[in-house]
Amino acid sequence: MDHYSFFDRDLSWLLFNERILMEAEKETLPVLERVNFLSIFSSNLDEFYRVRIPVLLAVHKLAKRGSSEKEDVLLEAQALIGYQQQKFGKIFTGQLIPLLKQHKVNLLFNEPIPNNIADKVMDYFYSQVMSFLQPIDLADTKKSFFPENNRLYFFISLRTANDLERNVILAIPSNQLPRFYSVSVADEQYILFLDDIIRHNLNKLFKNEVVTGCYSFKITRDAELDLKDEYHGDLSEQIEKQLLKRDMGIATRFLHQPGIPLRTLHFITDKFGLQSSSVVEGGIYHNLKDLMSLPVNNPLLRYTRWAPINSYHVTDEGSLFDHIEKQDYIFHAPYQSYNTILRFFNEAATDASVDEISVTLYRVASDSRIVNALISAANNGKKVRVMVELKARFDEANNIKWAKKMKAAGVDIIYSDKALKVHAKIALVKRQVNGRDKYSGLLATGNFNESTAAFYTDHIMMTANPLLLREMELLFMFLAKGKKSAEGYPVDFKHLLVAQFNLQSRFMELIDQEIANAKQGLPAAITIKLNNLEERKLIGKLYEASQAGVKINMIVRSICCLIPGVKGMSEHINIRRIVDRYLEHGRIFVFENNGDQKVFMGSADWMNRNIYRRIEVCFPVYDEKIKAEVMQLISLQLQDNVQAVNLDTALQNIRIEPKPPLIQAQRGIYEFLKAKSDN
Repeated sequence: MDHYSFFDRDLSWLLFNERILMEAEKETLPVLERVNFLSIFSSNLDEFYRVRIPVLLAVHKLAKRGSSEKEDVLLEAQALIGYQQQKFGKIFTGQLIPLLKQHKVNLLFNEPIPNNIADKVMDYFYSQVMSFLQPIDLADTKKSFFPENNRLYFFISLRTANDLERNVILAIPSNQLPRFYSVSVADEQYILFLDDIIRHNLNKLFKNEVVTGCYSFKITRDAELDLKDEYHGDLSEQIEKQLLKRDMGIATRFLHQPGIPLRTLHFITDKFGLQSSSVVEGGIYHNLKDLMSLPVNNPLLRYTRWAPINSYHVTDEGSLFDHIEKQDYIFHAPYQSYNTILRFFNEAATDASVDEISVTLYRVASDSRIVNALISAANNGKKVRVMVELKARFDEANNIKWAKKMKAAGVDIIYSDKALKVHAKIALVKRQVNGRDKYSGLLATGNFNESTAAFYTDHIMMTANPLLLREMELLFMFLAKGKKSAEGYPVDFKHLLVAQFNLQSRFMELIDQEIANAKQGLPAAITIKLNNLEERKLIGKLYEASQAGVKINMIVRSICCLIPGVKGMSEHINIRRIVDRYLEHGRIFVFENNGDQKVFMGSADWMNRNIYRRIEVCFPVYDEKIKAEVMQLISLQLQDNVQAVNLDTALQNIRIEPKPPLIQAQRGIYEFLKAKSDN
């Protein structure tokens, strides 16, 4: 594999975030949807600084000492981020704010408060904002101050009546008050940043002093939790303690507004120990992920809503489990209503014939009806076994909350080992019918989460196939034993592809079969849809397949370390990326198999973490009707010439020149599924 080339995962991710910016500058989109893409870009970048910049900083230090074999990409990443932030600013101030103004929405951006709303803004400041303002004098040794992660602050320089200088920190209370204040006069709407309402009224807060400088900043901190392998207490208690420390982590970015004096900049970095962090000059406003909550109610400025399609598969007659026993079903969120998935859990909780429910939960909705159904099931006397992944980054607290509630209701809660995450999305229901055990199961590409199901594209299959469900039961038995490793555990999965057991080796065998077919002149092709592609053994096998003449089409949403289109290595590999109104999330794997296509779906990306440090499940699609339906969806995505881009050898996003017929995959999928439901 040494002769193969791979793209850096972090630079690849940043180029994905640039694809988000491309949507923000797309003139055919409604203006508020373009604003939302800026919000997504900002949120993504914050996470990058919390999760990936700590790694790059560490590698950079090693590279400076000459002891790192990995390429030092920190400077390249910082340059790319700087370019993207400039582009962000041009789109926001040069395009979107003027467009909003054309629709009588005045988003005030670093400008004076108009006279016609000044009185209302002043009243809002005095009645709502002022009570949250608590200046901290940096010279006061009795008060300590620690800048919290991604919290918004002003550094304010003051001159007293005695002509003395004083420096204070003022937190902008955007976690307690809305970030934006809206007021309408006649038919004009005015929207102000909370930051500006405070900035313009500082003289009312510091009545006997002169404000000589006011500069916004925020500090982003490392999000990694320090979980101790030797810890012998309850894992949830350990994680809860670490969550309290997360916002106290090492600073990875000091983001400040332009124009801050160098003397002030040095004072802040010295005062708060920020010398090792990335010092970044940003705009005058930070946390622009808050743009998602911009208070504009004009529906003409947003996407026309696609109402979820009611499932045409399942009738109201009889038990849902009786329907599943007769045939497999597949549901495609968010195009189709999630109500049938909720019905699965609700019926399991109340059906007298159900005696056991097992499920894996990775990211749980904040107000989860699914978890409430599991609690009801336990209260109804059923044995409920739930594998809750407490280490789902940024969802730890919510998962702990629900785990406690379920445990109190009598649910058997299983936690994964500290070094192993359970990322599989499976559920199993056992019934007693006429003295016989009958099983029904869910296998999904995404979380059992009704909130994200409204905007993540995922696929959920319902089945009573004993070949699959017996292996699901064996996997739950393995998880219940709390094993740290699958090594030596006597389970031989024949149908499911399970990370830690057979997932990587089985995918390698499937690719090898395509290579063998290509060498014999037989039909050979691979189509893969993933969120992220990093793991080098599998990428190397795809390179090998390309060299053998296997035609490979890939849809990779985000991280992509495979370099396509390189002669002698990957010239038969085409990679595209689709960004549209919904977040592409489902994983699909199709192998031509000499005309007898093998189709798999599941939870696993091809990342190091998914292959080596998680329990993942991919499942075969045996039902021919479902297989045909999945292939139709994939076909539409491979034909998309509106929202898809191709990745070139530098992984740049190359727009596809739209030629008739125009095909927008997400719209095409919605129309295809709606037509099926109407028939």
